[in-house]
Amino acid sequence: MTHPVRAALVGFGYAGRTFHAPLIAACPDLRLEAVVSRQAEAVTEAWPDARTLSSFEAALADPAIDLIVLATPNDLHAAQAEAALNAGKAVVVDKPFTLTAAEARRLAALAEERGLLLSVFHNRRWDADFLTLQALIAEDRLGSVVRFESSFNRWRPEVRDRWREGDGPGAGIWYDLGPHLIDQALCLFGRPLGVTCDLAVMRPGGKATDYAHAVLRYADKRVILHADMVTPAADVRFAVHGALASWLKDGLDAQEDQLKSGLTPGVAGWGVDPRPGVVVDGATGLQEARVGPPGDYPAYYAAIARAIRDGAPNPVPPHEAVAVMEVLEAGLLSAGRRAEILL
Repeated sequence: MTHPVRAALVGFGYAGRTFHAPLIAACPDLRLEAVVSRQAEAVTEAWPDARTLSSFEAALADPAIDLIVLATPNDLHAAQAEAALNAGKAVVVDKPFTLTAAEARRLAALAEERGLLLSVFHNRRWDADFLTLQALIAEDRLGSVVRFESSFNRWRPEVRDRWREGDGPGAGIWYDLGPHLIDQALCLFGRPLGVTCDLAVMRPGGKATDYAHAVLRYADKRVILHADMVTPAADVRFAVHGALASWLKDGLDAQEDQLKSGLTPGVAGWGVDPRPGVVVDGATGLQEARVGPPGDYPAYYAAIARAIRDGAPNPVPPHEAVAVMEVLEAGLLSAGRRAEILL
């Protein structure tokens, strides 16, 4: 393939408009060829060089499309990814991969059978704070981690009228933010022995889960994942405690806000963390601000282009996304049974 990989973005809601379209367009080896949306005017205004297609089927039938990017409601992911693979297209799916682990495993098998790229947009592997934490662990600055706490909280006391907060399949915070939290934990520590999870609806009038608290049990550590929409002081992001030191981090990665503001991905200052985390030495109590690498969401789509064009590694291969779904599903079972689910 000598031309840029030509992508059709399916869906122009928040995820498609804010994340996928600008990141695809910013990659020299990708081209935002088309957008499947009923918002033709909005698409043309934002991306005048992209064609607007009225149906998903039109994108599948278009020989000019190499890659299908699914930024659609969660309950459509499995069926649309299957259709795209059967049409001979490479596929990127926004998280969550699917609604069930069985669907995820079936898609992974289909992609392998067809010899096609299938990847899931676990973009928060490229958050500045997570890249910093990976570096700290790699250099053994913290020592063996014994407790890992990762929180993704928001202050949204009013229930919004949108599918993510409705009562349909795939709605709720465990499907929305749980995949981010789980994927980062699995990247660092691998598969846990068991999962204990508490899911709840905390807001008056709420229809979907807006509180999630999970404990992943490992032989030598506990991983605590938390997300809710009812925390006024929502700054705490990571508290990681090791045998030598702790690392404490407040504030979210800057890239989402940069994308929302219209900043072009990769420009000067892109992904720079305005609030670096602090390493607290266990022996001395001394605190040291640790400035790590900037966040790099563009790296995901650059890797996707290399994988399709050159056979380079898939940045998020299907088996890793399947593992996330297995933990997510175990969390659902645990919450329903009020018991630990073994993995």
